[in-house]
Amino acid sequence: MIDLKNLTIEKAHESFKKGEYASRDLVEEYLKVIKEKNKELNAYLEVYEDVLKQADEADKKFKNGTASELTGIPFAIKDNILFEGHIASAGSKILENYTASYDSFVMRELRKAGAVIIGRTNMDEFAMGSSTQTSAYGVSRNPHDTSRLPGGSSGGSAAAVAADMALVALGTETCGSVREPAAFCGLVGLKPTYGAVSRNGIIAMGNSLDQVAPFGKNVRDAEIIFNFLSKYDKEDSTSIPDKSRVLDTRQKEGAGGGCIGVPWHLFEKGVDPAVMENFKQSMEKFKKAGYEIVDIELPFSKYSLEAYYIIMPAEVSTNLARFDGIRYGFSVQNDKEINNLKDIYMKSRGRGFGKEARRRILLGTYVLSHGYYDAYYNKAVKVREKVKREIIEAFKKVDLIATPTAPMPAFKIGEKLDDPVAMYLCDIFSAPANLAGVPSIALPSGMTKENLPLSIQFMAPHFGEEALLKAGKEFEKIR
Repeated sequence: MIDLKNLTIEKAHESFKKGEYASRDLVEEYLKVIKEKNKELNAYLEVYEDVLKQADEADKKFKNGTASELTGIPFAIKDNILFEGHIASAGSKILENYTASYDSFVMRELRKAGAVIIGRTNMDEFAMGSSTQTSAYGVSRNPHDTSRLPGGSSGGSAAAVAADMALVALGTETCGSVREPAAFCGLVGLKPTYGAVSRNGIIAMGNSLDQVAPFGKNVRDAEIIFNFLSKYDKEDSTSIPDKSRVLDTRQKEGAGGGCIGVPWHLFEKGVDPAVMENFKQSMEKFKKAGYEIVDIELPFSKYSLEAYYIIMPAEVSTNLARFDGIRYGFSVQNDKEINNLKDIYMKSRGRGFGKEARRRILLGTYVLSHGYYDAYYNKAVKVREKVKREIIEAFKKVDLIATPTAPMPAFKIGEKLDDPVAMYLCDIFSAPANLAGVPSIALPSGMTKENLPLSIQFMAPHFGEEALLKAGKEFEKIR
């Protein structure tokens, strides 16, 4: 019997090498758990038919000496990551039958390594949401309390790992879409520097914000995946060349690692008492471990969420324009009610997109329209630049910036669904890192009285993932 709960990538790899069990044996264990739990949790939208064949191919690599650290490791992938020959629907009806014609960069790399891709996981439609409630294929549930949500938009990936239905998983981050589910499900979620991991083959939501990001049960697993996938891809114009991945901060000068800045003014109000108390206790633990904790001011960062909810819908409106029932996606051309081209557009998009997707498309089209572009979009872009600049300046004085990951623990199914603003506020601590393009990590930090996970997060300078991972590993020892 394999101990799935305490399994790590390194432990699995050593067991494969020693012949204690094969990748096929491990995958079969996960398939048993999926059969038992997925009907209730709805974490997976599909378990791939060729998963055991993938495991057998991985086992051959161990026999012929070509295995790497990720060979045979069972992954779950978010439903917006292209895997050639497999459906990628982005949680939407408009793409329910879309089969990927090529591999995304991350899938190409994982397949070359011999990783085993178990299946595609549920998500908020086109990554628009913080709960996985906007999926066209039903809500996912939190393994810690099935009356609650796993967060979003990568909620299915988080639930799969937390419920021992995969060892690790990939999600995507536009604004907290990996860190928030990691927080709600008691996992580590690492959002890389923008441009560190290729977006090639990812169904886009916001081009200037999206990043592929790993989930793991511990920091080391997230680190292994990040180090493997963080490389230049000439097919992605936003991918940063290796020679340009420079850490230009006090950390580079040798001062790094010991000073944590806390912008207390950003969470004076609206934070659950249990979250606030846990955060204070976590900072005390770092202080006792030898870190210096200092107050910092980030006056523009308090406007991050507002700026994000102008920039992101504008990019959504542009990206989703292609799904019109003519060029791409679900079409009602054969419907008896169709009389003209306008009917095809209206009915295809009206039936293909869910309520939240339609809301953001309309909002984005509005802020980009004549007369409002300067009033809204251009101002939001200027705020974004201010946020980025002040965060870069802050890292000349501190090594890391800490906040709670989310303002509350996992909330109940149906809660906030009819109040978009309340739902959007879940991203309040996520937005600064995404707007600035800096890396950030969510770390499990305790449990509430109701046994719900709590989490803290750190930001680091551009390409400062090493400092985040170092702090995360130290926190695992002292928490």
